[in-house]
Order: sequence, then C-alpha cells, then structure tokens
Amino acid sequence: MFELHPRLTADTIPVTDWPLCRVMLMRDANYPWLVLVPRRHGVTEIHELDQSDRQTLIEEIAAASQRLQNLTQAYKINVAALGNVVPQLHIHVIARFTTDPAWPAPVWGKVPAKPYDDLEMTRLLEAFAS
Repeated sequence: MFELHPRLTADTIPVTDWPLCRVMLMRDANYPWLVLVPRRHGVTEIHELDQSDRQTLIEEIAAASQRLQNLTQAYKINVAALGNVVPQLHIHVIARFTTDPAWPAPVWGKVPAKPYDDLEMTRLLEAFAS
C-alpha cells in the first residue's frame, strides 16, 4: 500500500495524482519546484519499477517539465532523483533561473525556504492540477 514519506508530506503541497505519480509542489517559492512520487510501496530506486512503470515515469517527468517550462519560462529545468534524505523514490522537477538564489549551484541548502503567498500558490496549484 502506498504511503507518502513524512518528510515529503511536511515539505510539499499535494497537487494531483497522475496515472503513476502523486504530484506535489515543494513549499519553497524561491524555485518553482514539483516533486513526483510513484505510488508504489517500498520502491526506492527507478530500476526497481517494472518496465511499464519506468516508461510511465519518464512520460510524467516530461509532462511535469513541459508544464513547468510553459508556466515559468525557466532558463533550465533540473530533474533529480537523489533520495539521500528521503529513501522513498521521488523525482524533483525544478525551474531554474540565472537570477535565482542558488544559481548555478544546486538548490539544496543555499537559502531558507520561502513560503508562497496565497495567490501564487493558488495559481501554481491550478496550473498543475489541470
């Protein structure tokens, strides 16, 4: 049975469920940032998914990347599956700008997370939920 890791629950806002992944918005307005979590129990690595799920995952990563690019006009879309802190398989899809606080370094640990204002959060949630 699928259960979201507590750290992901604390750090994200639910957006929607796609065929494979739960889609969430990271609670950090410094970077428009989605997290995709395959709804498969006990999976920690991409290679642990069956072939069909791996194909679906790639398509969902591409869809999230395209939506984020269209919405933000980002300079670069970063995609990462690290799992060093949260072992549950999850994929970060992050819109990057040459003006963001961490550019060109990775986003982790550069600046404290900045909360979204209600209007921007609603706009992003509606854009990704459709």
